[in-house]
Amino acid sequence: MDKIAFYGTHSYDRKMFQEINGKFGFEILNHRSYLTAENASLTAGAKAVCIFVNDTCDRKVLGILKDNGVGLVALRCAGFNNVDLAAAKEFGIRVVRVPAYSPHAIAEHTVALIMALNRHTNLAWVRTRTWNFSLNGLMGFDMYGKTAGIVGTGKIARQLIGILKGFGMNIIAYDIYPDEKYAKESGIRYVTLDELYANSDIISLNCPLTKENYHLINRDSISRMKKGVMIINTGRGGLIDTEALIDGLRSAQIGAAGLDVYEEEKDYFYQDHSSEVITDDKLALLLSYTNVLVTSHQAFFTREAMENIATTTLQNCRDFFDGRELVNEVK
Repeated sequence: MDKIAFYGTHSYDRKMFQEINGKFGFEILNHRSYLTAENASLTAGAKAVCIFVNDTCDRKVLGILKDNGVGLVALRCAGFNNVDLAAAKEFGIRVVRVPAYSPHAIAEHTVALIMALNRHTNLAWVRTRTWNFSLNGLMGFDMYGKTAGIVGTGKIARQLIGILKGFGMNIIAYDIYPDEKYAKESGIRYVTLDELYANSDIISLNCPLTKENYHLINRDSISRMKKGVMIINTGRGGLIDTEALIDGLRSAQIGAAGLDVYEEEKDYFYQDHSSEVITDDKLALLLSYTNVLVTSHQAFFTREAMENIATTTLQNCRDFFDGRELVNEVK
């Protein structure tokens, strides 16, 4: 029986993968801890390793996997910035991912963040529970007629654009590979980043994290934005320089921020720290702002998405074990 070592698993991962694995018949070894150089030796006997966004798969880890006979790293997510692809190629380890598990889920969560921040529903919920029904500080704005700047126009962004156009918003977009045919069909307009920053009331980051766009949102780019802009990030935490974001919030250059990801999230997200003191001062400060909404990298988390993740991941593994083409391989 083909064996796969899973890292960073939670009860919902184990339940869904166990359910879907009934169609595949793999032997699955679940590890609650994230993959690191310290526990990579636990892959002994497995030919494939399945990881998520906060696992470490650098050269050192990949070297241990190679020595243990692992030939496949299967990401159960779309992003692959935590894998050293050059080292994987050098060691002969193939890398696969789940490129599109539910663009609807992430797009809908993005809109949920926008709506909550705009209409201050998070603050209103807290107030009314203490019998405070004052409207002071709860004024929002009509989304109709406002401009949304979308960074990245992949599958998730296109679902988001469709929803925002339903609100009557104007859409401008930036992509390093603009699709003019899509732009014409959807009625959007590709612009430069400078134009997007200057004209957007809401900016949504829907692109993968690369070396080129690390800290895309920084002090300089924030200074070029419309004052009071709302920034939403459901991509990767490293797209935003957190210190610059905090400074922008303090100066009111940024009016609100919705973050489903955070650049130092690995130590906190997907875990219960409710009985502990948060030692990350930047995260603690962000959580103290009423115009900031942080969710725990949950935009993808719908039943439909989890089913697609499990099915595609296990099919990727089956194709590898059977020597078939890896349609979702990261080159």
